[in-house]
Amino acid sequence: MSISSEHKPLGKQVTGSLRTLSPIVELNVGGEMYTTTLSTLKKHPGSKLAEMFTGQPKLRTDSEGRFFIDRPGTYFKYILEYLRTNQVPTQCIQDVYKEALFYDIEPLIKQLEDSPQIFGELVARKQFLARVPNYSENIELMIRIARAEAVASRQSSVIVCVVRTEEDAARCQDALNSLDMDKKSVVKFGPWKAAPSISDLLDCIQMDVEAKGYKISFQPHVAEKGFRFKSHDFFYRFLFTWW
Repeated sequence: MSISSEHKPLGKQVTGSLRTLSPIVELNVGGEMYTTTLSTLKKHPGSKLAEMFTGQPKLRTDSEGRFFIDRPGTYFKYILEYLRTNQVPTQCIQDVYKEALFYDIEPLIKQLEDSPQIFGELVARKQFLARVPNYSENIELMIRIARAEAVASRQSSVIVCVVRTEEDAARCQDALNSLDMDKKSVVKFGPWKAAPSISDLLDCIQMDVEAKGYKISFQPHVAEKGFRFKSHDFFYRFLFTWW
């Protein structure tokens, strides 16, 4: 005996053609409910969002029969508003940009990349950091060192050596050789060939560590003894505060 569509188990994958559905579509995006039209969702045929509602859909429904998309629902309203009116969002730019990339809505992606926030991050800051050798790896190394030293402590610190030129790198190595400390615990950044200064890089380090959820500050590190150069020329102490 066949089961009618009214008695299909809830939450199952939808396998019927969307052409049999109402042009009005109810969505559950990460727990946020939206109502729109098929034409709005399919406005940009080459997008991943349009593909979700074209032909044989590979979407599941929630307990109320709404199509479910497992993405942050808060920012989908900006995606939907753009599809409806071509209005480019001016709020939550970074988060909306991530969603635009996921749904592969090319016109929105390009317009968001022209915004000051995305342009500054992708073209200016990211391009600079790409010229700093092992930048991402060094950020992770800093965090590992700080966590290893955090046992039964409120704070832990990491010494960072920042050098902009090859000449400074050689001087920094000489300074490291004169330090009375474990040189393996010193994280070295640089050299690089780009306009931003050492202070700019220090700000980037703080920004990216904080973006991972850590509370951090930094100041010049002054060696107590046995140091051949002014330590604040190269060395900085990054302080992680745990509670």
